[in-house]
Parts: sequence; C-alpha cells; structure tokens
Amino acid sequence: MKSDKRFPAVAGLTIELMRSYIALVKWRNQLLALLCLAVFAGLGVLYFQHWVVQKPFGIILVIGEGLAPERIALTRVYLGGSDARLALDGMPHIALVTNYSRDFAVSDQAAAASALATGVKVNNRSLSIDPAGKPLANIIELARGRGRATGLVTNESLTNATCAAFYAHAPNANDSDQIARQLVEAGKIDICMGMSTAEFLPEAKQGQRQDNRDLLLELRQSGFDVVRTRAELESIPVWRRPKLFGAFADGNSGSNQAAWNDEPALSDMVRRAIELLQFNQRGYLLIVDAGRMRKAAETNNAEKTLTETAELDRTLSTAQRYAGPKSTIIVSGDTAIGGLHVNGFPFRKDSGIALLGLNPSGEPWMTWATGPKGVQSYGAAKGPEKQTPANPDEVTRKDQTEPAAFYTRSALETVEDVVSFGSGPGTEMLHGTIDNTQIFKIIRDEL
Repeated sequence: MKSDKRFPAVAGLTIELMRSYIALVKWRNQLLALLCLAVFAGLGVLYFQHWVVQKPFGIILVIGEGLAPERIALTRVYLGGSDARLALDGMPHIALVTNYSRDFAVSDQAAAASALATGVKVNNRSLSIDPAGKPLANIIELARGRGRATGLVTNESLTNATCAAFYAHAPNANDSDQIARQLVEAGKIDICMGMSTAEFLPEAKQGQRQDNRDLLLELRQSGFDVVRTRAELESIPVWRRPKLFGAFADGNSGSNQAAWNDEPALSDMVRRAIELLQFNQRGYLLIVDAGRMRKAAETNNAEKTLTETAELDRTLSTAQRYAGPKSTIIVSGDTAIGGLHVNGFPFRKDSGIALLGLNPSGEPWMTWATGPKGVQSYGAAKGPEKQTPANPDEVTRKDQTEPAAFYTRSALETVEDVVSFGSGPGTEMLHGTIDNTQIFKIIRDEL
C-alpha cells in the first residue's frame, strides 16, 4: 500500500501555524507590558506631582502701586547712581504686564486690583464683581479653601481699593464704610495690618462711621488681637495661632511725632506677618500692598515716590529672608500713574538730593505728565484754585522743580504696561508680555 504524501505537508502547516500563534502571543504580551508600563508611568507622574513635588509653603504677592518699568530705573539712580542694584534686579523671572480693564483701555486702581485678586477683568470703579453685580471668588478665599493661613498688609488704608479687591465685593470702590464692614464681618483673613482706623470707628470715637458701629471692638469680641502701635505688634507671640488686626496711626498724614514713632514700616509688618503665619502646617498666602507709592505719585511728590519704591524693595528683601528661597514671591505693579521721568543729563554717580530741583541749565531734573503741579488745565480739570498763569514767572519755585505738563487735581493713570518680578515655583510663567489676570492664575496653581 502506498503512503499518503499529504501527511508531511499537513504536519508542516501545523508547525507553521503554531509558530505564528506563539509569535502573536509574544506580541500581545509585549503590547500588554507596554500598556502596563505606560499606566504605571502615568501614575508615577501623578504621584510625583501631587505627593513628591510639594507646593510652596509660603506664597507672597507684593503689589507696587504704579510700578512701571521706568520707576525701576529711577529708583536705582535715586538710591545709588546709575549702576546701583535693587533686590528686584536679583529676581530670576520678569514680565511686562498689560492692565486694561473690562471697559477702559486705562484701568483704574479698583479694576486693576480686582484682576490681580480674581483673574477676571472688571469695570473701572468696581471691586471683584462681574457686570451683573455677582461676586467673583478671590485668591484669599481660594487659599482658605485649600487650608492656608492668609494675611493682608499695607502701609495705606485697609479699605483702599487695592486691598479691598482681595476681600470685598462692591460696585463702588469709594464706599469705605461698606468695605470695612465686609472685612470685619467676613473674618476670612487671619492677619490684617494697615494705617487707618477712622473707617472702623464711629464718630463718637473720632471715627467716620455713620452707623455707630465700633468694628475694632467687634473684632476683639470675635477673638482678634487688635494692636495700635509698633511695640504692641512686636509683643505678639509666635507660638500660637494668630488672629491679628493692626490699626496703626498714620504718621505720614500729619505732624504728630508720636504717630511717626508708633508706626511700623511696611517691611516690619511683613516680617511679623510671615513669622505669625508660619504656624500653619499647610502654608500661607500673604498679600502686601505698597500703597504709599500711589499716594506720593498722585501729588507729584517725586522724592516721596522714589523713597516709597525703595521701601518696596526693602520689603522684598525682608520677605525673601524670612520666607526662604523655596517660597513663591511675586512683585507686580497694578497701573502706571503720573508719568514721572528723570531727564538728561545727570552724572552717572548722581543720586538722592542731587536729582532734586533744577540742573545747571535751570531745567528740572524730574518731570510729570499730569498732576497738581501742572501749569495748564483743560476741561473739568481746570479748577478755581489752579488756573493757567498768564505769565510764566507766576509759576512757583516748588512747581518749577518737578513740573507736570498738565494740571489735574490728582495725577492720572496711564496706559503703560507695568512690570512683574518673580522667584520660586510657578514664577517661570513670568516672561515676555502677559496680562494682569495671569498673576492670579500663577498663584492659584501653587495653592
């Protein structure tokens, strides 16, 4: 009987099929292994981001009112000559910041601060509300939701628009009675320090409140330590959870020597705030408002404007020293104001009083664009107390030394970009030109 030659062929085919199956199984296993590796890698990234990479313990935002790029150069020259260095110059990240509001190309103080506080453009004159009047969540509220301690410090009034944007929601930034009430009733800020008391006291106690409420007394009753002098501030112990409200006499507003002696500097308040906020294991957010920079610029006081900018720089040095290098620190302007310039040609080493007054040719070293030292007025700005002089000799010597191009009762905000500096986690986003709402987003992402 003849053998069937088909059996070897069938056997060969079977062997090939088995080999193909084995190869397919290997590919499947390799794909599964690759998929598992990708899943584990993704989980590793999430673990690294949320558990291994810690958020910064301290987050500090310092707002320099009127801090535009030219102010930096002016302050360098004023403090030590053209080659002087500031603490600001040592910060690794920097950006120009656009600051228009929702309805105007030039933002006012309230709208600029609201953009920093909420990350949303609002209309001029309004505080952290949308066009329909709905409150917008601010960065202090978000920080409290993440378990952080919070602080707000200023060398101006706590109810000024820049500070108020971080706790109040109001259609009128000038309603200081309502704004002060919101600050006290909300009770959402662990440490507040500022330079005014009238908004918190009734008229019977030399205040300005029309509702006869003593808000400082109400703060004490709710567990806050209320301090009124530098000595009282320094006496607060660091070993317990602080609830602190500083209402200091403003030595900058009068000739009372006691007020000058009792008033802490902005850098002192920031140092104490950091020391007291560090109790919280989940970190802190501190908002610092260098408000006197604006007040000086509004009155065309160049010397005071630059000394207050120097105080901002000292405050930054203090914050860096006490918060540590791993903290996130951002210094940002809100709006440019007044248009202050130093004109040619001071010597390279000229500084301080050498830049005040007139140069050897009788021309002013420093000039403003607008403000009360202007000698020409237009429209509504023209008031009976300040008319355009018929004879240039009528201009006072004081106005000659720092003249403004046009008279306004208070120097006006300008359309110029402001500047922002940063160090620490998240601040690498400060580069090129950004919008002021981006400052809020950088801080929010690091909470």
